[in-house]
Amino acid sequence: MRLIFGVLSLLIVLAIIGTVGKKQFQALGLDRGATTRAAGQGADAQAVSEAVLGRARGDAATMAVPGGVPGATGAAVDGSLPAQSRAIQHNVRDAAANALQQGADRTANTP
Repeated sequence: MRLIFGVLSLLIVLAIIGTVGKKQFQALGLDRGATTRAAGQGADAQAVSEAVLGRARGDAATMAVPGGVPGATGAAVDGSLPAQSRAIQHNVRDAAANALQQGADRTANTP
């Protein structure tokens, strides 16, 4: 009886771990059969997410990020997950710094 409950609980735990793992792979876009979240987004939301991820090039990057420089391109990102995470953090930090600088410039120029 104890053996049956042990095996049954092990199967339940494995099923839960499998479900959570599958959802994580889908969220990261690593699941080959799943569609990415960006595919279901509108054009503006997709442009912003692509610019934050450093994937947008040319005019899309300048339209997506307020205060973007025309003709600017995103930084090259290698395939490793930690490098992508750092690149996203740097892009978000730079976009926030640019937005704060624009606000400060606008406040300084008002009479």
